[in-house]
Amino acid sequence: MFDQVLGLPAHALIVHAAVIFVPLLAALSIAYAALPRLRHKLDWALVATAVVALGAAFAAKESGEALEARMFQGRPSPAIEVHSGFADVLVPVTALLTVASLLMVWLTRARRAPEGGRSRAVALVVSAVAVILAVVVGYYVVRTGHTGATAVWGA
Repeated sequence: MFDQVLGLPAHALIVHAAVIFVPLLAALSIAYAALPRLRHKLDWALVATAVVALGAAFAAKESGEALEARMFQGRPSPAIEVHSGFADVLVPVTALLTVASLLMVWLTRARRAPEGGRSRAVALVVSAVAVILAVVVGYYVVRTGHTGATAVWGA
C-alpha cells in the first residue's frame, strides 16, 4: 500500500504532505497557545491539521520503510539510517503533539471548560506542553527532511 503510486515511489509523493502539515501543526499549536484572542479562529484549523499531520507523518514513515526495503533489501546506506532514525522519533513526537493540541483545544473551549482555577492551570500546563512539543516537532521535521534530502541528493 505504501510502496508505489502509479509506478512511482510513494514516499517521494507522500513526504510532501508531511513536509507541509507537520510544521503547520507546530505553528498552529504555538499560535493557539500564545494568542488566546485568535483561538476561536484557529480551533477547527488546529484540530483538522493535527489529524492530517499525524496521518501524513505516519504515511511518510511507512512509505519510506517500503522504499528502503525495495531499494536496499535490508542494507541501507548510513545516510538512510540517519534519516530513518530521525523519522523514528518524528512520528511519535507528532502523535504526542496531536494529542496535546486536541486536548488544548478541548480544555480551552469556553463552553466546555469547567469552572475554577484548577481547570485554568491544567489548560496552561497542556498549552505549555504543546508549545514545547511543537518546538521538538519542528526540530525533528527539519532534521528528518534535511537528512533525507542529503541522502538522496548528496551534501
